[in-house]
Amino acid sequence: MAHERFEITVCHGALDVSGFSLHWVTLHGLVVILGLGTYVFASHTLRQRRQPSAAIAWVISLLLLPYIALPLYLMFGNRKVVTDRRTQSGLAKLAEPQRERNPAPCAGDLASALGLSRAVAFDSLDIHQDGAQALKSLRAMITGARYSLDICTFILGRDVLGHEIIESLIKRARDGVRVRLLIDGVGYYFGGRPNLARLRAAGAEVAWFVSPLRSALRGRTNLRNHRKMVLGDGHWLWCGGRNLAAEYFVGDQTSFRKKTAWIDLSFDLRGALAHQAQQRFDLDWHFATGGQPADSLVDGSVFAAPAAHGTPGSARLVASGPDQIDDTIYTLLVSGCFTARSRILIATPYFVPDQALMMALTLAARRGIQIDLVLPSTSNHALADIARAPALRELASAGAHVWLVPDMFHAKAFLIDSDLALVGSANLDERSLFINYELMVAFYESQVVSEFAQWVESQRKLATRYLPTPAGLVRELVEGMVRWVAFQL
Repeated sequence: MAHERFEITVCHGALDVSGFSLHWVTLHGLVVILGLGTYVFASHTLRQRRQPSAAIAWVISLLLLPYIALPLYLMFGNRKVVTDRRTQSGLAKLAEPQRERNPAPCAGDLASALGLSRAVAFDSLDIHQDGAQALKSLRAMITGARYSLDICTFILGRDVLGHEIIESLIKRARDGVRVRLLIDGVGYYFGGRPNLARLRAAGAEVAWFVSPLRSALRGRTNLRNHRKMVLGDGHWLWCGGRNLAAEYFVGDQTSFRKKTAWIDLSFDLRGALAHQAQQRFDLDWHFATGGQPADSLVDGSVFAAPAAHGTPGSARLVASGPDQIDDTIYTLLVSGCFTARSRILIATPYFVPDQALMMALTLAARRGIQIDLVLPSTSNHALADIARAPALRELASAGAHVWLVPDMFHAKAFLIDSDLALVGSANLDERSLFINYELMVAFYESQVVSEFAQWVESQRKLATRYLPTPAGLVRELVEGMVRWVAFQL
């Protein structure tokens, strides 16, 4: 009898334990199913196409650590926010189908198929040779605006230049000019949180694009507006890779933390392309503020655009990011590698391409296309410098020329033959090409492409040739881990 009671007790205990295990497994399984279901639903409904390595990382994390991975996915995993192709370029009139005249028909046809804004005319293009010229142009635009000033930037520095810009905008707002400042939420904190209270008090409008403190539950914390443009009266566009901080122009030797000037690329122009950029800004402003789409002043009869001051050219605005169904800049880059006939010239501060773009570049090099990649010997992001090493070794081994500029080089340009120059804010890394809101301008006129090529060449001549060296096992593991951890979100 005692033996029988002992068995019952043991069995009863086993049932308790197994019951507890069964309950725990069921709960864990439900959380895993919820996490994977959320991932699949978001990927399908919002067209969240990812790189294979990123997709595998999310799936494994949701399987093994669902209690941690699911909240992180809800906060950082959202890559696209557009659900209707009609909103891909924002306004239908930005992508009117028509027969376009440009010397790069392949690039033009692909851009039209992606739903990008049509190629339009511009004039008075001025490629800034250095930070001093860029700052002179920016000051002229701010002081010369009569009706409106719209500024979109990732960083507004809390330094001598940021202070100057804020004071200038305060003055223009008090003069009756409509001033709107759109600044990225994360970039605002990176820039030192400049004091914008006086700017608001003067009548200017300020909006944060995806504030990190208010966007976590909407899955937008990881989405950043990296676009840079300043618009004067809707017909004068200042654009490129420069943030509005001292190091992007002439530096700052007066502050406690001295800032040396970086090498960067920007330009300004007038005409219909600036009008197109004004519409892009209005769309971004509407998204950031959640209000009704604002009518651009240029759409009304408040003023007439000035006459052209030179031979018009042809170009289009290329917006990329979560508000586009396709990864537009990335698609144009990959396509350009396959259509190039003689040369590809690249300027970028960070080079961490995905496998497809890397393959397109190496194949171009192996079929005899001259590829010159210009980037800084040491950038301001140590992780990017570590993660870029395998790609640089592979590209150099394929026959491409990699050039290292001794100073911090922040320019972004991708030039194909004499047919196409893509210039703007996008870096050649996976965050910029797949997650950030970016803005490039595609120039098609051979003379303009040549002028941008001359600027990049002037920097290449100051650089030293990169010579690859074999990497040991430990180095390769470190490089792979840095890339996987830092560039997959």
